[in-house]
Amino acid sequence: MQLGLIGLGKMGGNMRERIRRAGHTVVGYDRNPDLSDVSGLAELVESLEAPRTVWVMVPAGAPTQSVVDELGGLLEAGDTVVDGGNSRWTDDEKHAAELGAKGIGFVDAGVSGGVWGLENGYALMVGGEKEHVDRLRPVFDALKPEGPYGYVHAGKVGSGHFSKMVHNGIEYAMMQAYAEGWELLEKVDSVTDVREVFRSWQEGTVIRSWLLDLAVDALDEDEHLDKLRGYAQDSGEGRWTVEAAIDNAVPLPAITASLFARFASRQEDSPQMKMIAALRNQFGGHAVESAKQ
Repeated sequence: MQLGLIGLGKMGGNMRERIRRAGHTVVGYDRNPDLSDVSGLAELVESLEAPRTVWVMVPAGAPTQSVVDELGGLLEAGDTVVDGGNSRWTDDEKHAAELGAKGIGFVDAGVSGGVWGLENGYALMVGGEKEHVDRLRPVFDALKPEGPYGYVHAGKVGSGHFSKMVHNGIEYAMMQAYAEGWELLEKVDSVTDVREVFRSWQEGTVIRSWLLDLAVDALDEDEHLDKLRGYAQDSGEGRWTVEAAIDNAVPLPAITASLFARFASRQEDSPQMKMIAALRNQFGGHAVESAKQ
């Protein structure tokens, strides 16, 4: 099968290689000419035989919209666009309508696997009409892990990215739980080897996971994480998960708290804690610390 792939960064570049290893033809384009097979989107489209499939792996929002708009002017009825980035599911509905008006199919694919996907495969959560999804199944089979699991046609357009969004929300909460447990273990005097405690959990416990394995790898590289600053960014999907929970009146206390913990990590001097310290001083005479000049 032939495939055009736009965006050859950490994920896209490895996906191109994995699909090629499965025997398919991939024509890749990236703004970095050193990574590209073609000079632009027009050449990419021209190099593919109809009906064409073009997979987009660029940042969500305006970059994806720009690429979809350009492809809408280059592709023909019967072709298909796949958005494999981390787009918001509501954008998928918009893109499907815009392309559908021109007879171009649209599929959204939530992709999980990170830098390990080339060797281990990628978990795929796919949304779209059955006829479009089925035609792309050889590519999905090439990308997914070996075995019966790791791929799902989750439902209609938007369901793939919605599923991936929830996946990432769960990931936020799991990472926060490991982080909180690690900090408490590091704090007490009685536990003298926190790294090995984490390692002992890798077999035979109900909290073993790939994230736990990665935590142990991180502690092997930097036992007390002294080389890192306690600052964590969020991709946006955690926010979207909480927003969707509010819209659907679904309580997500753990995921919401993990998102807010990331916000707190970016404050070197918490404004909220200033007010709490002031109030404790006012009602109880508790000591306060002066701000550093």
